[in-house]
Amino acid sequence: MCRSIKTLFNFEPPATDEEVDAAALQYVRKLSGSTKPSKANEEAFDKAVAAVAEATRELLAALVTTAPPKDREEEAEKARARAAERFGTA
Repeated sequence: MCRSIKTLFNFEPPATDEEVDAAALQYVRKLSGSTKPSKANEEAFDKAVAAVAEATRELLAALVTTAPPKDREEEAEKARARAAERFGTA
């Protein structure tokens, strides 16, 4: 479930709200053990996703680094190469 949570800090362009929300959703899914909550748990699940997303935004805004920003396309290519090596795909 959490394989889709990616590093969001120090990229150019910066992480989008959609990326932050997707990471928060995956995190809450992992913790709850559920990809879709029951009706009884839906409100708590949605509140948790919103809280994690807000905490993530605060964290990303507060972090500092002296390293140059990473290029999204370059990092995506590296990830594809690792996947090809790991899974034997082209």
